[in-house]
Amino acid sequence: MLTSFGLGLSEGVLQIVKLGFLLVLFLLLYGALRLLLLASLCRSAARQRLAYVHETAISSRITRYMSRFRPLYGHLTDLLESLRSSMSLGMLLYMMVLLTIGGATAGAFLFGSIKGAAVLASISGTMPYLVLRMKLIGLQMKARLDFLPAVELFYQYYLVSGQRSIRTALHVTLEEDRMLYPMRSVFEQLHRNLATNRTADDSLRVFTVALGHLWAVYFANILRIGLSEGIEIGDPLRELIQDMRRAQRADQAERNRLLEIRIANFSSVFFLVIFLGVNFKLNFENAWRYYIDDPAGRNMVLDGGLFIFASFLMGIYLSMRRM
Repeated sequence: MLTSFGLGLSEGVLQIVKLGFLLVLFLLLYGALRLLLLASLCRSAARQRLAYVHETAISSRITRYMSRFRPLYGHLTDLLESLRSSMSLGMLLYMMVLLTIGGATAGAFLFGSIKGAAVLASISGTMPYLVLRMKLIGLQMKARLDFLPAVELFYQYYLVSGQRSIRTALHVTLEEDRMLYPMRSVFEQLHRNLATNRTADDSLRVFTVALGHLWAVYFANILRIGLSEGIEIGDPLRELIQDMRRAQRADQAERNRLLEIRIANFSSVFFLVIFLGVNFKLNFENAWRYYIDDPAGRNMVLDGGLFIFASFLMGIYLSMRRM
């Protein structure tokens, strides 16, 4: 059946495809059965048993295992928390593993080579992380222009409170309801973290990740000094506001560059779709023969997808550097 599509898969590759397909099917069935089990448990009154099932869930096991790798664990945790996402770290990793296996199976089936399996596994496996990263960059760009008014508002209430407590000034700033979204949600998260048992370093690190630009790092450093040493931060805040006002025009130019980078990320996909669409429209049989049936043609399409994915990663990296 597979050879009728002109793929010419070897026996070893066919075995890999079958194994990958069965593994993906098993994981999907496992996830469906687990959801049904949790739904039935939620209807019962056995709260202790429900807690035990939650603790032994595969997502919790993955989270506990990933906690050993501090840099990666901290990076993914900060990313999810800065996005205020309802997805847990274990669920994100479970999704990435599932998509990696599915991508490897699809790559072996479509391209019949280890290269195809590796490329599609890498692209599909990292896609959830890239989607979250692009969503965070979009939120950072929206909140970029509102950061200066938010800092000015906090500075006003900090002076009114007598420069005694940063937490009090932050609470009054949010209570007055004069801060605009999405900046308000970022400051609310900072206030919530500071009001709980979270340390100031952890709370401010999530704050800087959510905003992603250098001014947020300066502001967080000022708050960190005020919270740890208990000194007044009115003068540093006033100097920071003056510097941000002077850099406002340059900041608008930087936003335009970020928008150009995001447009350039998707232009390569657009041109590839147009190129293949025109070829299939003019001569469908020849295009199918050269791009689908011919291994060299499939390899060329694979290389094109790999270069597009690499440019997409470069665009995300440049956007993060520009922030």
